[in-house]
Amino acid sequence: MNWTRGKNTLLLAAQEHDNWDNALSLAASILKRGGLVAFPTETVYGLGADALNETAVRKIYEVKGRPPDNPLIVHVAAAEMIEQLALTIPEEVYILGEKFWPGPLTVVLPKKARVPDITTGGISSVAVRFPAHPLAQRLLSITGIPLAAPSANISGRPSPTTAEHVMHDLAGRIEAVLDGGDCAVGVESTVLSLLSEPPTILRPGGITLEMLQEALGKEILDLTVDSAGETFKSVPLSPGMKYRHYATNAPLYLVEGEEEARWRQMTVLAEHFSKLGSRVGLLIFKESVNSLEAPFVEILGSRREHSEVARRLFDALRKLDAMEVDVIIAEGLEDIDMGKAVMNRLRKASTYILKAE
Repeated sequence: MNWTRGKNTLLLAAQEHDNWDNALSLAASILKRGGLVAFPTETVYGLGADALNETAVRKIYEVKGRPPDNPLIVHVAAAEMIEQLALTIPEEVYILGEKFWPGPLTVVLPKKARVPDITTGGISSVAVRFPAHPLAQRLLSITGIPLAAPSANISGRPSPTTAEHVMHDLAGRIEAVLDGGDCAVGVESTVLSLLSEPPTILRPGGITLEMLQEALGKEILDLTVDSAGETFKSVPLSPGMKYRHYATNAPLYLVEGEEEARWRQMTVLAEHFSKLGSRVGLLIFKESVNSLEAPFVEILGSRREHSEVARRLFDALRKLDAMEVDVIIAEGLEDIDMGKAVMNRLRKASTYILKAE
């Protein structure tokens, strides 16, 4: 079968009625020989390599420009694969797996010596998850190996939720992209450390604190770091804890606070930058469309539909970059449920955070 090629990167795409076997077989063969393949998950596209192949994993860091102490999440297709990676598997893994896997939950466990240090950022634990996307599951099953797979983008940029995003960032740098359409969740998985008691959330995502507490029947500590520019001073156990992520080309001003105060602050900012001759982009919710104006606008959906906002977030940030705006003014969301994951990403993307009063 002839595949589309961009800058020497194969785009492995098939129509809904087509057979995916050829694409998956080719992707698996690339991974088995130590190459890199981007593939879809329900959260974002991952940049996959054999997690147990030190040379292959090193390529991930080189291609992304990723700091070597930023650990990778390892994707598995079955519980048996976790046994290859983790030194011990506490009962909580089975409870959570029964409830949330396959799905957007990553657990951090003590690692076996066979897992290369480069895969885990030099630390003695490994982050593992079982993705829900059917193509990711089939790819993992065909390869028969655990795949290290951070987001398939240049490090620090908005994460990719379409194959087009991946090709924009990595065409010519990796062997292939498996095109599985748009990602359903749109933000990265929740990361839960089970290294000690109580279990600890290291990154918020589609599985919320409340969902985890209900499943385990006990309190869970939340160590989410939200503030823009804040430096995580300890050893990061999870991606997204230490470095700035999701950054747009233009500086991003995130405005939080009550609705009326938020709109006033955003209007003042937009007028200020417009008078300076700047191209102003707004990242807002549909409830704000009649209250806020700017030449370039991306609407995230209803502020009451947190899951919809999460799905659209990274694509909207990339679209504003494509409009070549000089500044982005983003509207804050309630810091609850899935909104916490959205705000975590926006705060990490922000150049400045303003509290409107």
